[in-house]
Amino acid sequence: MTYDRLVAGSLVLPDGVLKNGWVAIKDGIIAAIGSGPRPEAVEVDDFGTRFIMPGVVDGQTHAGSYRGLPGIESTTRSAIAGGITTIVDMPYDHPQPLNSVEALNAKVEAINAYAHGDVALYGTIVPGQDASDVHALIENGCCAIKISAFESHPTRFPRISAAQMLEIFEELAPTDIPLGIHNEDQEIVHSRIAKLKAEGKETIEHHSDSRPEAAELASTAQFLELGAATGAHAHLVHLSSPRGFELVERYADEGYRATGELCVHYLFFDPDVDGPRLGNLMKVNPPIRPGMSEALWAEVEADRVEFISSDHSSWPVDGKNTASVYDAGAGVPGLETLLPSLLTGARQRWENAENRVAYLLSEAPARFFGLYPRKGVIAVGSEADLVALDEGSFVWDSAKAHDEINYSPFDGMEFSVAVNTTYLRGEKAYAQGEILNSPGAGRFVPRLPQEV
Repeated sequence: MTYDRLVAGSLVLPDGVLKNGWVAIKDGIIAAIGSGPRPEAVEVDDFGTRFIMPGVVDGQTHAGSYRGLPGIESTTRSAIAGGITTIVDMPYDHPQPLNSVEALNAKVEAINAYAHGDVALYGTIVPGQDASDVHALIENGCCAIKISAFESHPTRFPRISAAQMLEIFEELAPTDIPLGIHNEDQEIVHSRIAKLKAEGKETIEHHSDSRPEAAELASTAQFLELGAATGAHAHLVHLSSPRGFELVERYADEGYRATGELCVHYLFFDPDVDGPRLGNLMKVNPPIRPGMSEALWAEVEADRVEFISSDHSSWPVDGKNTASVYDAGAGVPGLETLLPSLLTGARQRWENAENRVAYLLSEAPARFFGLYPRKGVIAVGSEADLVALDEGSFVWDSAKAHDEINYSPFDGMEFSVAVNTTYLRGEKAYAQGEILNSPGAGRFVPRLPQEV
């Protein structure tokens, strides 16, 4: 057989690295994997000893929260440049959330028109909505449901009461669908912000105090207990301290379906160290907390972290340039720094860093969202989503990013790898600084049916 394409290099497979390896691709699918003598192929891309990793599945992005559904274009363009072949996008689009089949169909239509990479979707439920509406969203392909205990916007990002959370959990309990939450107690946060404002404490160094760990943990504990009461899958989409992961582990050890996710910026920044330099550019919610980064690396090492995501936000830099941290937009761009930063940090701490990072960024989220083995792994029968890496010293410059945002708290950080080429279903989507595919090359990726 003559294959469409052969990609050769050091393959990061689930059970180790295959040196002098090759992946043979036919009709966008990995048809064969081997080493040594190579089969015939129409096109051959030989990366020598460089690593070939599975395309990243970024489990948390916000493509439409600022620019609306057309924001899918710049978000997925940046993702492809960062070796991310599938994003899992949050449902808080501007101006309306994804809480109905009509909204889902509109977003799928936008994916077909705008996306450079593949897109899986969260759905949501809004206050007063019948919780049973989750089933239509799931039946039409949503891979998870997301709600918030804190109101960031009254329409598209509202607060869901504990009573309604319980109803949603009850609907999801017979399914394999996780319910994710933005986990901050609203009353505590509002009270602390008012107190700190009155004291004139309005810089990034006070952001963690304004949304204290207690607010996050109180919301986390309530959510986990509601999930346990129903037997549903409770997922914390961003935990900022080890205590949160310890709580999740206790519930999981008792047999409940409980998981916790870590966003990459919590591993690299500290407001006491980086706040004077970055200011509001490092504002995220829940906050990046002082003195937590190494402790969170230890949580990853202990396998208490389900997977790692970017929580990419498309908020423009003008929204960060406010006198008070409380008025600044929350969230940071992160698609083109997710893989290079995590692999660089992992290499400083672990052996077999490539395999561990491939699991955390690709296989684990693909499994979590019901996309595996279609996505997340270099294996025969999987889609040929691949990323080839360059080795060296690379200083990140967000002015060269492909996200139309062009700022980053990672600016000036040195990485040991850079993305050379990204393949989406066997086709070159990005190579050496240039986006090669067109809007609409990406597809909507529905959740695959799975057993509970």
